[in-house]
Amino acid sequence: MIYQRFNIWEGSGCKQQTDANLSVYIPDNSPEIDMERRYKAVLICPGGGYAGVSDREAEPVAFEFLAKGIAAFVLRYSVAPARYPTALLEVSRAMWLIRQRADEWNINADDIAVCGFSAGGHLAASLGTLWNEAFIPEELGMPEGMNKPNKLILCYPVILCEEGRAHRDSFYNLLGRGLPEEEYEKFSLDRRVGPHTPPTFLWHTFDDDGVPVDSSLEFALALRKNRVPFEMHIYPSGAHGSSLADWRTASPEAKQYDNPYITNWIDHCTKWVLEH
Repeated sequence: MIYQRFNIWEGSGCKQQTDANLSVYIPDNSPEIDMERRYKAVLICPGGGYAGVSDREAEPVAFEFLAKGIAAFVLRYSVAPARYPTALLEVSRAMWLIRQRADEWNINADDIAVCGFSAGGHLAASLGTLWNEAFIPEELGMPEGMNKPNKLILCYPVILCEEGRAHRDSFYNLLGRGLPEEEYEKFSLDRRVGPHTPPTFLWHTFDDDGVPVDSSLEFALALRKNRVPFEMHIYPSGAHGSSLADWRTASPEAKQYDNPYITNWIDHCTKWVLEH
């Protein structure tokens, strides 16, 4: 396995400079197997309400993708008090960086997914719906389209901003408090889905008490209206933030995250990544 960790702006020449870093987990080619093999890849954005970045949704998830022969990258992005568009520029830079170094890392540059959990799901969905915003290549000095993900993986994502159907603190952390409601509504990402949005895998639990299941349902409806293919799994019960939903991402103090009924989401997801 190839493992690296570094600041995403290192040597970039970009005027953007933050502490965002990328952890790289890549299968190492062997002359006994196939030295020319190219791997599909997943860029993982852990959750944390745009207030932090969860370790539970980072390396353990990367190891699962890696075990299936999928290269994995974990982005630890900027959170509050950093405001939009800082994290979007960081995930755009990370996606571009993976494409730039695809030959070095044995990556298929045309098959890179972005995966996000909770508020990290909002960030992943932001990349999937806003990747073509004109200011991004201008800010990064990037050729247009180099940040476009080929697939989206959204795990109990924050999507809606509407009171009563949303995790509002994520939006306050992303944008600040006291803004006109229409400013928050711009980042209700079901409204930003279009034909430019990549194929999507979603999963959620029906009784999620942190981010209502409405977020995934409305995003899926928007995908359907725009004829964007998707696969969605709604489980009847499970705690918000379940991650892999087994002992690897649970703890003695948080046994609600150990839920055998929903652990197969990662099997469905890796199969979807490999077969599409």
